[in-house]
Amino acid sequence: MELKNDRFLRALARQPVDRTPVWMMRQAGRYLPEYKRVRGEAGSFMDLCRDTDRACEVTLQPLERFPLDAAILFSDILTIPDAMGLGLYFETGEGPKFRKPVRTAADVAALQAPDAERDLDYVMRAVSTIRRELNGRVPLIGFSGSPWTLATYMVEGASSKDFRHVKSMLYATPDVMHQLLDTLADAVTDYLNAQIRAGAQAVQIFDTWGGTLSTPAYREFSLKYMEQIVAGLEREHDGRRVPVILFTKNGGQWLEDLADTGADALGLDWTTELSNARGRVGRKVALQGNMDPNVLFGTPQAIRAEVGRILDSYGEGPGHIFNLGHGINQFTDPSNVTAFMDALHELSPAYHANIATG
Repeated sequence: MELKNDRFLRALARQPVDRTPVWMMRQAGRYLPEYKRVRGEAGSFMDLCRDTDRACEVTLQPLERFPLDAAILFSDILTIPDAMGLGLYFETGEGPKFRKPVRTAADVAALQAPDAERDLDYVMRAVSTIRRELNGRVPLIGFSGSPWTLATYMVEGASSKDFRHVKSMLYATPDVMHQLLDTLADAVTDYLNAQIRAGAQAVQIFDTWGGTLSTPAYREFSLKYMEQIVAGLEREHDGRRVPVILFTKNGGQWLEDLADTGADALGLDWTTELSNARGRVGRKVALQGNMDPNVLFGTPQAIRAEVGRILDSYGEGPGHIFNLGHGINQFTDPSNVTAFMDALHELSPAYHANIATG
């Protein structure tokens, strides 16, 4: 099926576009009243993820409101550890928790990587259904958490402020941590490849907690495993290249290392200036980001000014995908997202005027 809008994929390949493409992390979510309605009907958050039709519906909702250039699968980064039998559940206001955290060498040895197409079949059904319903409108992004990020939740048993348990494992028993990360890297590779076969046209790896590590620990316990995954991904499907985006939150100091992994693009949070990032990675990778989601609590004028500043920071030419530096806040007024999109559509063509191909 021919894509009607492949602006996002062209930008990831650093090919000319007529304007800067845009999508938003967590674009299907609680800031939308229509999402909250469907979420209420579904029951629990995981019930919504497992309901193919509703997962498809909420994935498509933001595309009905905003002129976005990509859809992203509605799911959660913790589907893999859930499929490992760790008892994932969500408590209101507290985020994800596991009934059986992984704390010992015996716990790690007992883990088995799930078979993505068998044990996470509900995700693949959602991918294929969304892809069919998109009907070539925009590309579909699949995703996973990074091995390190998944490990932090699995070992801590929940979100953490100090990462005491997972870093204790890392420093006290690094061989056990490597065994855990190796199992997770195999699982993520299988999971993303299954999404690609089901219809995902690009994939992103969310390394949410990589930025909590020292540089040597990051390279050994996070970057190494993401590089392993990138090397194992199916990069061609349906006669088209399937690009991969790596996003390490608070990882701007490691852009050169990330650019050497073989990824097509790097996601940036708002603490790294785009002009600096572009100067450091050159033509090696595309860059995605990086507006602070809290800018969307400002006035339309302030939002427009920040959109213009970010476009100016990246400068002219291809290779930039506009996004937030992290997920959109649940308390964001959707009308402010409209102001953001209007500003981007009005301001960004000037940065592509000399090379646009339509």
